Amino acid sequence: MTSYRQPGIILTDRHFTVPLDHADPAGEQLELYGREVVASGRAGADLPWLVYLEGGPGFGARRFIGKQAWLGRAVQEYRVLLLDQRGTGRSTPLNRQTLSLRGGPQAQADHLANFRADSIVRDCETIRPRLTGGAPWTVLGQSFGGFCATHYLSTAPEGLRTVLVTGGLPSLDAGAEDVYRAAYPRIQRKAEAHYARYPQDVERARRIAAHLGEHKIVLPGGYALTPEAFQSLGVLLGGGEGSHQLHYLLEDAFVRTRAGYELSDAFQESVLATLSHTAHPLYAVLHEAIYAQGAEPTDWAAERVRAEFPQFDAATALAGDGPLLFTGETVHPWHFEVDPALRPLREAAEILAARTDWTPLYDPARLAANRVPVAAAIYHDDMYVDTDHSLRTARTIRGLRTWVTDEYEHDGVRAGGPRVLDRLLSLARAEL
Repeated sequence: MTSYRQPGIILTDRHFTVPLDHADPAGEQLELYGREVVASGRAGADLPWLVYLEGGPGFGARRFIGKQAWLGRAVQEYRVLLLDQRGTGRSTPLNRQTLSLRGGPQAQADHLANFRADSIVRDCETIRPRLTGGAPWTVLGQSFGGFCATHYLSTAPEGLRTVLVTGGLPSLDAGAEDVYRAAYPRIQRKAEAHYARYPQDVERARRIAAHLGEHKIVLPGGYALTPEAFQSLGVLLGGGEGSHQLHYLLEDAFVRTRAGYELSDAFQESVLATLSHTAHPLYAVLHEAIYAQGAEPTDWAAERVRAEFPQFDAATALAGDGPLLFTGETVHPWHFEVDPALRPLREAAEILAARTDWTPLYDPARLAANRVPVAAAIYHDDMYVDTDHSLRTARTIRGLRTWVTDEYEHDGVRAGGPRVLDRLLSLARAEL
């Protein structure tokens, strides 16, 4: 183990070995990485553990500097483990480079099926006794991390002291189609709210989309910026500052050149930084699989359901005089054509989309008998996780206490930091 310091904290690199398939504990092994964080001066104290599960899928735990966001509040009473979930960060990362080692598309898809919430929770239960000596720990799950925490409650509540969820209570029974059928109206509301805030962006977005329809634009690194890919910049609109970030991105799109107006290099670089899946390919590959349970294939649900909302079609919008609607929190087959980080994974993604033997993720009966203190922040009109779905789930988990707020967007645990965590801890500590 290697330890080092940042302002106010001591960090220690932790490495663990877990089975790729927990049903075959003697089989292939994976390496997991977690960053232990403890307040300076308390490294030797007997503190309870809190494990943080990042949103995603496909993102490693956030790399904090010092006591940023909620971490400063957490280390007041916990020893924190910032876990890179399997396949992310420093935990045997999966991407187009490493997946090629698995063989062909079918072998890759079979491998990828081991990287959902069920395996992540089994990982946590494998490493927990090594850190806590067998004592239960607290889980803080953000977004997809909350999906993992809900699975944890369904399958291994004995390992949990407290569960805190921020923007991540999943529906227990909604399939991928149900998720996206609820999502498109929310995304439309976010886009319309953006244009109400920045009406000048209506014409800017239309002009950019029209330009992309008339010109083949390839961003640095090979990303093909189509009108549909441009629309997916709406992924920004789910964050507290996202609308403002999108506005600043759009206002500097064009520069005048000898050949006329072109999309500026700066605009193209900024768009690439937002849209590329190079650093988190699992977000695209497993995005619909996180909702899959049982025999129903996901079958590119977001793409199929989008046909029910023709107002999102770029060509239709440009043929009229209305605003171009942005999209977000959806993954489509064309993502695996335009993004060079995803192109080699297209066949594996197709196999996953057709898969019909997914393990159920949640146990409603066990959740109804829950005895673990649970608190969840539910953000009003959250773009990424449907509020109604979350509230229905909250009512089915015994003793769960909710904080429903419109003070924050989906990234509230980052924006609100100590206040959000403190509120959830207070709720969870009320008696069941």
